Amino acid sequence: MTEHAIQPNLIRIAHAVFTVKSLEASREFYVDLLGMNILHEEPGALYLRGVEDREWTLKLEEKGTSTVRHLAYRVNSKADLDALIALAEREGLPYRWEEELDRPRLLRMQDPFGIPVAFYHVSQKYPWLLQDFHLHRGPGLQRVDHVNVMVPDVEKTMRWYMDTLGFRLSEYTVDEQERYWAAWIQRRGGVHDLALTNGPGPRLHHWAYWMPDAMSILRTCDILAGARQPERIERGPGRHGVSNAFFLYIRDPDGHRIELYTSDYITVDPDFEPIRWLRDDPRRQTLWGARTPRSWFEEASEMEAFDGGTVQPVAGELTGIPVHVI
Repeated sequence: MTEHAIQPNLIRIAHAVFTVKSLEASREFYVDLLGMNILHEEPGALYLRGVEDREWTLKLEEKGTSTVRHLAYRVNSKADLDALIALAEREGLPYRWEEELDRPRLLRMQDPFGIPVAFYHVSQKYPWLLQDFHLHRGPGLQRVDHVNVMVPDVEKTMRWYMDTLGFRLSEYTVDEQERYWAAWIQRRGGVHDLALTNGPGPRLHHWAYWMPDAMSILRTCDILAGARQPERIERGPGRHGVSNAFFLYIRDPDGHRIELYTSDYITVDPDFEPIRWLRDDPRRQTLWGARTPRSWFEEASEMEAFDGGTVQPVAGELTGIPVHVI
């Protein structure tokens, strides 16, 4: 960032847009089984939210493909959108104005690493459903929490997000040569709004929702098993070493990975010291030492390119996966 550049003030991760092959199958998974709430419905599109979300946080578009159109962040003011345009022009990044339902001005960009990102300030708000317990269905998805993206160069991507967009480092993973394999960075004072994982990319590793407690995550497993869909459960339930969170990873009908997540910690103190993990420490991924399936390291969702089509994943210099896998 240049000496006189204004750093935009990002508030938090806010929404994602997935394309799906069958909206009917997606509705069954996200609404009928997970209990997400339909805020809007259009021909070929559903806008969903958790019970605490005051705006939609996941849009599903029926397109005949399974991709990620963009990942969106809320910013503090119109001036922050101006600062983002200045950043894009300074670094030669493509950008344009788009419009989404309830978001009249959405700034769509492609970051230097090919990740499709969007930013907005104004959004239509709706009453939350948090205390309308009589309306709650499924395991109780509460609010959007974070996103995890696979990238070929974790450290370079992390440094750009920290230097230009003001993200702060919470935890990170390195190998014996101190090369970065993963990083957890945040804007809102939690463990992460954005996680970066080593692998061919950019690709979406997972999109995550906060859950009210560990029992709601266990209930998810019971619901999927009762629906005769245990194959949707990819990993967990368990507790991460990184973040200390109780977790479950599930796959939707298009293969998009969703994490259900609870019980991490805050990082708001200005002298917070990032936590370092070694790559092959089995407690890093699962505190209890359980093995992780290979699919979790190798499979991810493709991302939409700025001018259409998908971003071609690129492999980085670091290859391989930790030894403690199935």
